[in-house]
Amino acid sequence: MWSSRPLYRELVLEAKKDGLMNAVAHHTHYGYSNHGRVQDHSSEIANPELTMCVEIIGHRPDLESFVRRHGALLHDKVIIFKHLEHWSIDQEGDSLVEETTLGEPLLKKEERRIG
Repeated sequence: MWSSRPLYRELVLEAKKDGLMNAVAHHTHYGYSNHGRVQDHSSEIANPELTMCVEIIGHRPDLESFVRRHGALLHDKVIIFKHLEHWSIDQEGDSLVEETTLGEPLLKKEERRIG
């Protein structure tokens, strides 16, 4: 059913097709998974013994739909949802920050002063 691409590549391509804002695969270099021993190759290359992380960013309803549509790919994977704020810096005037959320679309944008 799926191509012979690695799962992380398939997830990124499917996220792109589904119109999600961002999808990036992260190779891990140092750490441990599933309570195992700390893995280190003593160099800055990907370690196949560690977890491959795929970060997908979008509005919560879109992410939930993505997970439902691609359940066959994700059925035994760890999924972490984290609320994300997106700040835009206004370079005019008082260094205003416009805050929006990517967890759910906001109806009204908030502004905060920095400094």
